[in-house]
Amino acid sequence: MNYILIKQVIELVQQFEVESNISKSRNGVEDFKRWIVDNYNSNASNNEPNWEGKENGRSPESVINTFIVHLNRYAKGYSKSAIFGSDFSSQEDFIYLINLKAFGEMTKMDLIKKNVHEKPAGMQIIGRLIAQGWINQTASEVDKRSKVLKITKKGIKVLETQMSKIRKATKIVTGNLTHNEKMELIRLLTKLNDFHRPIYDKNIEPEYLLEEALKDKKR
Repeated sequence: MNYILIKQVIELVQQFEVESNISKSRNGVEDFKRWIVDNYNSNASNNEPNWEGKENGRSPESVINTFIVHLNRYAKGYSKSAIFGSDFSSQEDFIYLINLKAFGEMTKMDLIKKNVHEKPAGMQIIGRLIAQGWINQTASEVDKRSKVLKITKKGIKVLETQMSKIRKATKIVTGNLTHNEKMELIRLLTKLNDFHRPIYDKNIEPEYLLEEALKDKKR
């Protein structure tokens, strides 16, 4: 029996319990395997990439934030090209329509939250879509006092007219990533989204948002 291997596995389990600080409901084998994948850093020093400013102490968090901001701007540029010459005012217009077509009718606030917008910006977009006749408001079948938004035939038609270019814009954003790299990126972005989404859903005032988010990060 390989006692050295057993000892190493036990030490890994101990490290898993200490670093994760998990509850009894989250200490199963699957959690341990995910932890192994997330923390496996064989030859980490050789695999760590270089980045601008690294030699001067620039942090990886700074690099990640910068690239996320830049990628958002690149994506917006492609989106503007995709809707050039159309009746769409912005990429948010067709994203709202896509969500209504894909997920069905929903309230204004549900649609705004799905797109991670602030209420004033979201209401402005919804106002434009209603004015164009691309969506309409109807009484909710669940609660007659509530209004829900639904994409119209006109909205579906204008969306389908532009979808070919929109798909091209969506595809080009992922650049030259391989399929496996895309899958890994989805996994990492999902992990980030799962961290940030609950914070966003709390509707914390800007004055307290950073402080509350940092508290969640430490948990």
